Amino acid sequence: MKINKYPQKETWAGLVKRPVLRREKLTETITEIFNEVSKYGDRALIEFNKKFDNAEVENIKVSREEIDAAGMLVDDPLKSAIQQAKENIAKFHASQVLQTEKIETVKGVVCWRENRAIGKVGIYIPGGPAPLFSTVLMLAVPAQLAGCKEIVLCTPPDQDGNINPAILYAAHLCGVTEIFKTGGAQAIAAMTLGTESIPSVYKIFGPGNQYVVAAKEFAQNYKVAIDMPAGPSEVLVIADEKAVPAFCAADLLSQAEHGSDSQVVFLATDERILEETVKETVKQLTVLPRNELAAEALKNSHFILMESLEEALEFSNQYAPEHLILALENAEQYISGIENAGSVFLGNYSCESAGDYASGTNHTLPTNGFAKNYSGVSLDSFVKKITFQHLSEEGLKNLGKTIELMAEAEGLSAHKNAVSIRLKEQNERL
Repeated sequence: MKINKYPQKETWAGLVKRPVLRREKLTETITEIFNEVSKYGDRALIEFNKKFDNAEVENIKVSREEIDAAGMLVDDPLKSAIQQAKENIAKFHASQVLQTEKIETVKGVVCWRENRAIGKVGIYIPGGPAPLFSTVLMLAVPAQLAGCKEIVLCTPPDQDGNINPAILYAAHLCGVTEIFKTGGAQAIAAMTLGTESIPSVYKIFGPGNQYVVAAKEFAQNYKVAIDMPAGPSEVLVIADEKAVPAFCAADLLSQAEHGSDSQVVFLATDERILEETVKETVKQLTVLPRNELAAEALKNSHFILMESLEEALEFSNQYAPEHLILALENAEQYISGIENAGSVFLGNYSCESAGDYASGTNHTLPTNGFAKNYSGVSLDSFVKKITFQHLSEEGLKNLGKTIELMAEAEGLSAHKNAVSIRLKEQNERL
């Protein structure tokens, strides 16, 4: 971990940099994977399963029998926890449904907007030693609420060719229509291009490593939309003298354990809190089962002593964290100062894990500074918004002259004529 005390503002740009792979290498690898999937379809995915996950898979589609069996393998307490989380997530996202409101902009001219679900969406769920079944809830629940007809899920299999049963249980619970055993950039390629088994989709969701993020960006070349560039996880904690160092350390490590490319940043205005949090982080790290991954992440992480909370917020806005925790005595009074963040946690008891699992907010959030121009996943992410307008004869008469003048000024005579011919017909009838 890197410790800085009262860094000058001109050094902040260096401190907010995330560790990245060389872009040229990424692009080359992703292009090759897309080409292989395009040429060989399912066969390429089976080979990639062997190459990247050391998994022998004959059929990449998860069968109904496998889904039913998974339900028997998940114990009842976990099922109950998943169900409660699903209900909270559904409650929060259902509140985002907007009622259609028709607006009369001019007498006789009525405009409104309606939502339409995206017909086919793809969900990517990272696997490995930490299979994120919680992400299934975060993506499939709003997709189902939005009315998406096809919800396709891809996730990497284990070495025995199986999918974690909690992922299968959550997917079935939330209305996922098809599940496939493939991960990484190749899964993104499959949902983009389509294979014999996997349908191509209109929009792809889900977090992943830098290869997955690069593949999602590459998918846009094929007119497939993505949720956001959601890469390795990150958290920034701002603490005052009332913060609890043990709590802060636990929050930092909860993100660091995601992987060696995760990043954590701790900002304190009190030197004692900074020093005690560093000690607590080291202490708690030693007992974590995933301490090697977390230790690697901490090498690229920063513990910084700031002059004031206002300066800490300024730094945070420049960093634009995925998760922002305000471990402050009066956290809510600083809300107006937050400009860039994916999701915010207020006070000493608002642990980031609550948002990751069960409070109801979505945990699929912009990383790598993209919180400056992206929002986290919401119900809106799964719909298109279509505008409508209806002009009565009176409406066209009231608005016609304005349209004619503007069209003529732009030199678009056909646009003007589309109005003029109607106004002429009206006048001839009268």
